[in-house]
Amino acid sequence: MSAKIKYILIALVVISNPAKASDDWGVTGHRTIGAIAQQYLDPEVANEVTELLDGASLAFVSTYADEIRSDDQYDRFVPWHYVNFPFGGDYHSHPKSSKGDIIMAIEKCSEIIKDRSKSKDERAFYLKLLVHFVGDLHQPLHVGIQEDRGGNRFYVKWFGESTNLHSVWDTKLIEGYNMSYSELVTNQDRLTAEEVEQIQLSSVSDWMDESRALCEDIYAHTEPEEKLSYAYSYRYLHTVRGRLQKGGLRLAALLNDLL
Repeated sequence: MSAKIKYILIALVVISNPAKASDDWGVTGHRTIGAIAQQYLDPEVANEVTELLDGASLAFVSTYADEIRSDDQYDRFVPWHYVNFPFGGDYHSHPKSSKGDIIMAIEKCSEIIKDRSKSKDERAFYLKLLVHFVGDLHQPLHVGIQEDRGGNRFYVKWFGESTNLHSVWDTKLIEGYNMSYSELVTNQDRLTAEEVEQIQLSSVSDWMDESRALCEDIYAHTEPEEKLSYAYSYRYLHTVRGRLQKGGLRLAALLNDLL
């Protein structure tokens, strides 16, 4: 079989299985978070990350948790990308999924990464997952509601194109900015050392609470089948950029603590 035919067959498999091709923040968003985090690693931590990842950057591995979703052997990690509970509810009192959720995922990944008795391969695997899940937790629709699967069944129009609210927040708002992840990193908000410290002092539970508050705001200002375009982008684009920056800063702080 020629290489060209193999490529076409692989593409057809991906297209025919869209449920496992979800991008979460999208490649650009996740790489932005990874690249920002890389800038704030302590030198010794940066060296250990480089060793664990065989020279790869956090930006490069940030999409790994999505890439493995095309492989059935990793199906058990799919519920780790999000958490759903009712509006007005509380995560800590709400029944937990036996399959896990994004909060449990970050706890599990952190536990393995800091355990130096684990093999390099195992620690590297969970490090790649952690980079992604910290990013996902900063996407408001990943702290969503079960009724519409985190906005995946909340249908809207984006500049005339039929899509869903989750997709708007995963990729379309960022894509509308028409910047690469490196450009987004270069143009991140300039923060004082005190502002960076304040952002990094927050807990994983705080990150979840922030995303849930934003999620509720998004639902309050978006109607099913609404035609979204420039006004919506103007309203929320700064929020998106802020979530990417906070995700990167907090990922760095978490890795500095674990390693």
